[in-house]
Amino acid sequence: MNLTISGHHLDVTPSLREYVLTKLDRVTRHFDQVVDINVLLTVEKLKEKERRQKAEVTLHAKGKDIFIESANEDMYAAIDELMDKLDRQVCRHKDRVQDHHHASAKRLDATDLQ
Repeated sequence: MNLTISGHHLDVTPSLREYVLTKLDRVTRHFDQVVDINVLLTVEKLKEKERRQKAEVTLHAKGKDIFIESANEDMYAAIDELMDKLDRQVCRHKDRVQDHHHASAKRLDATDLQ
């Protein structure tokens, strides 16, 4: 899995990097077929103070690309909200990819007798 954490108008401190990594562990624990993750942390120059800290993630998994963004006053809160959204999307994708078809009981009994 390739992981890229970058900042735009922001220095990515070791504490921010560690926080993102600990939050991403939850997502990769649910779904292990993740190929590439790009995280972009941005501070926008807006006049209004609220929602200027923005976090974006692009996750490339087997069969799908997922893009999610979140904005908040606090960068850590934006990362929390982002990882919650990402976790829901990854779980939904995993459920769709899994094979929910089961062999019928008649076919199992017929193969056991041979």
